[in-house]
Amino acid sequence: MGTCYIVAAGEMNGEIPALRSDDLLIAADAGYMHLKRLNIEPDILLGDFDSMTVPENKEVIVHPVMKDDTDTMLAIKLGFEKGYKEFVIYGALGGERTDHTVANIQSLAFIVDNGGSGVLVGDGEMFTIVKNGEIVIAKGENPMFSVFAYGGAAEGVTISGALYNVENISFSPFIPLGVSNEIKDDKAVVSVKNGCLLIIYNG
Repeated sequence: MGTCYIVAAGEMNGEIPALRSDDLLIAADAGYMHLKRLNIEPDILLGDFDSMTVPENKEVIVHPVMKDDTDTMLAIKLGFEKGYKEFVIYGALGGERTDHTVANIQSLAFIVDNGGSGVLVGDGEMFTIVKNGEIVIAKGENPMFSVFAYGGAAEGVTISGALYNVENISFSPFIPLGVSNEIKDDKAVVSVKNGCLLIIYNG
């Protein structure tokens, strides 16, 4: 099974990598405009279309405006329904709607809580959440990264290969202990035994 790519309606300055035959590309509502600019057609277009006219497309799923899920969350749930576990989401950070950014971070938590992995791709930065596991972050042009407890205390946190290394400590969601770290080796490894970590790094 490939990767489910989702394009939301927030800021998007980058390009989408070439998709494989087993990947799925979903445009969440006005995220379709980003794809149109890139001359890319999504496999599926969904949303409530409260900010744009429903275009003619291969497959369009229209949801009511008054609903519990955001358009991005609807796309994530559809990806899960189709068997995908790995999600890459564009257009989910920045812009005037910071509430949508928070909602999309919570959507990352939904992904990992349901056994998947996900990343929000922003302008030069990536957001991901790790639950009871680890992530390896390669050193790029900008080696900065930050680690935050998410959804409660994160226990058994270990960071290696960085300027500030820790071993088997607890991170509190009320103290930003892990902000502004730096990769010193070729890569940094961040792990947590019990709980969730929100990790922001440059990509």
